[in-house]
Amino acid sequence: MEHLLEVKNLSVSIDGPAGEVQAVRDVSFSLKRGEVLAIVGESGCGKSVLCKSIMKLLPPSAKIKEGSICVNGQDITCYREREMQKLRGRVFAMIFQDPMTSLNPTIKIGKQIGEAVVIHNKNYTKEQVNKKVLELMELVGISHPKERYHQYPWQFSGGMRQRCVMAIALAADPDILFADEPTTALDVTIQAQILDLLREIQMKLGTATILVSHDLGVVARVADRVAVMYAGKIVEIGTVEEVYYDPRHPYTWGLMRSLPAFANGKESLYTIPGMPPALIDPPKGDAFACRNEYALNIDYEEMPPMFKITDTHYAATWLLDPRAPQIKSPVGGIVHE
Repeated sequence: MEHLLEVKNLSVSIDGPAGEVQAVRDVSFSLKRGEVLAIVGESGCGKSVLCKSIMKLLPPSAKIKEGSICVNGQDITCYREREMQKLRGRVFAMIFQDPMTSLNPTIKIGKQIGEAVVIHNKNYTKEQVNKKVLELMELVGISHPKERYHQYPWQFSGGMRQRCVMAIALAADPDILFADEPTTALDVTIQAQILDLLREIQMKLGTATILVSHDLGVVARVADRVAVMYAGKIVEIGTVEEVYYDPRHPYTWGLMRSLPAFANGKESLYTIPGMPPALIDPPKGDAFACRNEYALNIDYEEMPPMFKITDTHYAATWLLDPRAPQIKSPVGGIVHE
């Protein structure tokens, strides 16, 4: 099976006091075994909702309106909670943003990791559970695991707590690991360590990983492919090299220009003008048009399709249409030949 995960035309809505929020809109992508796919974009663009939709961790007010989710060729779109419980842990696992909200401060670390091991290995003896816990602690780089086993979360630093959360997520050797901004609550030096650890584990275990982030600079370190999301849609997807060195969507340009590497000695970083649209009533056409200095008339009337640039690189912008004017990219290169 070439693709471990295939998401096709997925749309997810959430009922709120002001109306129906179209959080994920017609999203399609695939994930191969052992691959790291990064999903990037501003806060509120639908990254976390997309991941929780796949794991069926949505609130009661949310629903999958259209599309399909296939794992190992099996369509799980209509799976109920009882069926999903069999997949969570063994097929899917998630690392959340803040490790302090994922760990119980009153329970020792070893016991919390052990609980995850027992749930998926009910026949394990106490000795086997303890052995597995120590192996997981060593795997995620926790030094002196026998001593740390009996400590509480509040005795660990932020980076070490995130390692504990990673150990819990890896307790059942999942096929797919969702890392939902796992470095947000950590300082910069620890961020790099956690990202390197994620990559090391992925290479060692062959786990496919979906890394969610709002920072393009962070994901360049570990990702194989990058999907850029805006207003609930994937607007550009490609390999890291293609998205970083040959971006084609104006929104990707804006994200790239906001990185310090593109400041070119200026006192302030570039900021994308305006605000993302409200997804209760998404704008007609391209949702990024009102913030896009390169917008064409058609952007306000019709939503652009995904234009193929290479076999692995696609972008949803009318600038790639052969009839569009030739635009020079602000981060290098031109939009279309």
